[in-house]
Amino acid sequence: MTDARGAADEASARETAVYTHGHHESVLRSHRWRTAENSAAYLIGELRPGMRVLDVGCGPGTITADLAGPVTPGGHVTAVDAAEDVLEQARAHAADRGLGDVVSFATADVHALDFPDDSFDVVHAHQVLQHVGDPVRALREMRRVCRPGGIVAARDADYAAMTWYPAAPGLDGWLDLYRRVARANGGEPDAGRRLRAWARQAGFTDVASSASAWCFSTPEETAWWSALWADRTRASAYAADATGGGHTTDAELTAIAEAWRAWGADSDAWFSVLNAEILCRA
Repeated sequence: MTDARGAADEASARETAVYTHGHHESVLRSHRWRTAENSAAYLIGELRPGMRVLDVGCGPGTITADLAGPVTPGGHVTAVDAAEDVLEQARAHAADRGLGDVVSFATADVHALDFPDDSFDVVHAHQVLQHVGDPVRALREMRRVCRPGGIVAARDADYAAMTWYPAAPGLDGWLDLYRRVARANGGEPDAGRRLRAWARQAGFTDVASSASAWCFSTPEETAWWSALWADRTRASAYAADATGGGHTTDAELTAIAEAWRAWGADSDAWFSVLNAEILCRA
């Protein structure tokens, strides 16, 4: 029989997850590529001048800055992330774009947002729910700070649905390893297919779900994509978790990184990332 303290500890463990990617340069290289156009197009049409937006898990802030455009004049974007060091980059990016009066930043935990009820018209999270320990609780918390009738929006990749050509056994090994490491860290790498179900479990009854894809198909795109994953495989927090957790060895990581680079150099290389999206009416 579990006592109250044990139940609380179990709940805390479920709510806490390690951010598998970390903030190595190879990770931020891909995050800085993201824009509202290529990563939040499903949401843009819902934004209006004067709206208050919360961007959860903003990373280096490139999507955040783009969300500011449709809500001005009169609106504001509050961006939060668990990592203060990456928020410094986000602040610098906003300042470079002249958005100092439109965008503000703070550290936060999506399971316990430090904002009153009904604070925002839109609450947005991109590639966040796959990394949290309790995505249903996170969605409930996002709903709490969203005004009645407002929108909670989330978009997450689905790793098992990623596909590429030509076949590369090393990339098969990469996918299997990544999914094992992410789950060991408390996350769910195949989050995309679960978003609608999680939203319904969180109490939303008005949920519009959709999907869109990133596709890397030109020689420049596949070289960029393969290089950042090769670097991430060898040098990021994910690499440390993979070996430290006993999931693989340094030699196997080196082989996967080499497989990424060989695949990216193939003139026929093509890679697609399926992303699921939800627009939930609060």
